Amino acid sequence: MARFAGKVAIVTGAAQGMGEATARLLAAEGAKVALADVREDRGRAAAEAIGGDAFFSRLDVSSDEDWARFAAQVVDRFGAIDILVNNAAIVHFTAIEQLVAAEAERVLAINVLGTMLGAKHVAPMMKRAGRGVIVNISSVDGLRGCNGLTVYTASKWAVRGLTKSLAYELGPSGIRVCSVHPGGVNTEMGNPAARAADELNKDFVRVPLQRIGEPEEIARVTLFAASDDASYMTGAELAVDGGWSAGYYQPVLPGAPAGLGA
Repeated sequence: MARFAGKVAIVTGAAQGMGEATARLLAAEGAKVALADVREDRGRAAAEAIGGDAFFSRLDVSSDEDWARFAAQVVDRFGAIDILVNNAAIVHFTAIEQLVAAEAERVLAINVLGTMLGAKHVAPMMKRAGRGVIVNISSVDGLRGCNGLTVYTASKWAVRGLTKSLAYELGPSGIRVCSVHPGGVNTEMGNPAARAADELNKDFVRVPLQRIGEPEEIARVTLFAASDDASYMTGAELAVDGGWSAGYYQPVLPGAPAGLGA
């Protein structure tokens, strides 16, 4: 398939996990892909592994100046920006009584401000073209509450709301904006101890599909949202969570401090 032939895509947080999988699948379907991350060695390795027109550049998504430089670099190299996948994010566990303001500000700067700035810097190019797609990666925790993930959950609800507002603001210019809401995913963030999938699945037995997701499973839904197959979809939220958001059960989250995420 070549659903993205001739398209230019940016993927943030692309050095590993869902971001890397998304960049790889976009390139496999014909897109020219700009990978962005703060992990330079991994990012360059990911771009080299993808090959073709893929390239990597360091980007701190919370920096307006970094975004201005990076967006200009992509346009100089490829002449357009058709797709933005705002994937970069960090997770943060804490009980509210132990909340440190600086840590909360960092989570919000990356997860929320980073998403806003990405939209800010691609919107002008997309408006001139009269088309474009922004896919914001939120979380199952942007659909429900989560014990011990207060700051992260707040950030992912913010991404969900931002998506809907941008859909209204940018829709008249031909730009679609959707959010994808992964559940547990077998990435470094979701599996910091690098446990085997069979072992991880024990924590998800009461989620309807009874297992953790894989990065490619999220990436395939992101590609759908970014493709012309979703041409009449904007402001939508796509849960890719094994059914987690269909009910109230909250599994024990990998890496959560004792007493949290249960």
